[in-house]
Amino acid sequence: MRNALAVLAVTAATAALSPAASFPAAAEPGRLTWGKCADKEFPAPTECATLDVPVNWAEPGGRKIRLELARLPATEPARRIGSILSIPGGPGGDGITDVKAAHHLKDLGSRFDLVFYRPRTKLWHTNMPKVCWKPGTELEDPPSRKRYAAQTAALTKAFRACQKADATGLFAHVDSMAMARDMEAIREALGEERLSLLASSYGGVPAVAYSRLFPQRIRALYADGVINQTAGFDDQVLRFHAVFEEKFEEFVTWCADTSDCALHGEDAEAVWRAFVRKADRKPIPATSPMFGKGEMTGWMLRQFAFPALPGENHKSWLVFAQSLDKARRGDGSGFGTWVITNTRLWSAPGLLAMSCGDGRGFTGYDNLRTYRRAAEKAMPNLGSTRFDGLGCAGWPLKVVNPPRPLPADALPPTLGVGSAYTDVATTRTLTDMIPGSVTVTYEGPGHVMWATGQKCVIRHMTAYLTDLKLPPPDTTCPAE
Repeated sequence: MRNALAVLAVTAATAALSPAASFPAAAEPGRLTWGKCADKEFPAPTECATLDVPVNWAEPGGRKIRLELARLPATEPARRIGSILSIPGGPGGDGITDVKAAHHLKDLGSRFDLVFYRPRTKLWHTNMPKVCWKPGTELEDPPSRKRYAAQTAALTKAFRACQKADATGLFAHVDSMAMARDMEAIREALGEERLSLLASSYGGVPAVAYSRLFPQRIRALYADGVINQTAGFDDQVLRFHAVFEEKFEEFVTWCADTSDCALHGEDAEAVWRAFVRKADRKPIPATSPMFGKGEMTGWMLRQFAFPALPGENHKSWLVFAQSLDKARRGDGSGFGTWVITNTRLWSAPGLLAMSCGDGRGFTGYDNLRTYRRAAEKAMPNLGSTRFDGLGCAGWPLKVVNPPRPLPADALPPTLGVGSAYTDVATTRTLTDMIPGSVTVTYEGPGHVMWATGQKCVIRHMTAYLTDLKLPPPDTTCPAE
């Protein structure tokens, strides 16, 4: 998924789990020793360091993990404002490799140290036992309480097996609350009174957790394509997928007007609905390079077959139409890799562990039914029971970071950015909670705009983080 880390190295109760021995060794507790980076691909003059933090923040004297950090020092040190800490998404994103995208932030880098790090979720992602990758069950949208209970029990069993095999201790401590405490340790080690935060995608969840724990330590928060965990995952997934429903309707119109569409001359919406109904009765054979042979149900297809559609120049719409045309004739190869792989991965206990502690799972069958009715009403073509809610329903431990309100009045005005094709609606629900905040709409496809170098977005980002100057409400950036 991203650059792999080195092997696990736990030798004693207080030893640090470290991904790469080539990074400078951690200095005395709470301090950073910056040195030369071993990764030759990092842009000059990147510096690297490590910081040891507890596996379990409730036991600060216990086993440690070693976080790797990279920074680009401010190029105008006399005018330096402070540090910007980048919070990666995923969960399980590498984070430190984002330093390679920092060339997009040249103006910001003149006034700030740009700091990137590998979070504990990446350590877990790389070092989890093999059993934690094994799917706990074949996920389905359960039609009854009995089937829901059976699926949830199978997932709970898989979680327990993963936890039992875990030698790192991280299984129970890869939630966003633990990440927020890591971020505070980084702030202290940097010697900063306050941090400016750059949150990308799922990185918005630990950013919100940090905002709840340490609101006085935030100078500014830039949120790029995030979800608002405080509103709950049911709310956020409905908002996110509603955008795909709109794009599906646009696809149907485009196909009717485009002779190159494989379904031209037919009602593409009717073809899709008939196809997924048939797949629910008789699943479509397909294969995945990671998991081998499998079968695609209509529920799986509604969840996973469409995410590529909001692409540029309708190229992905051509591919989708071709894949649907082949699949209705029994050849599921166009969808198989994406659909089968995602369905299996979202029942793998090790991957689920990185977000179940944030309250991602359904609380019971009644919750599932309520969500399903709302999804089917709002999204007649794509609405169905969300897969992440099903996977995390079997989480056997306490939800340590449940959705709950923010101390919004204690936070500085925030700048959000999101794509009109995907995530602006979820990002805006977060910024709307914080007085004086603004969300910029990028009028094109994509996700995490700063990392892809969208110039208009980066201009607003730079003005905000440098001078705490927000653009006017309803500001938009054209697609580039």
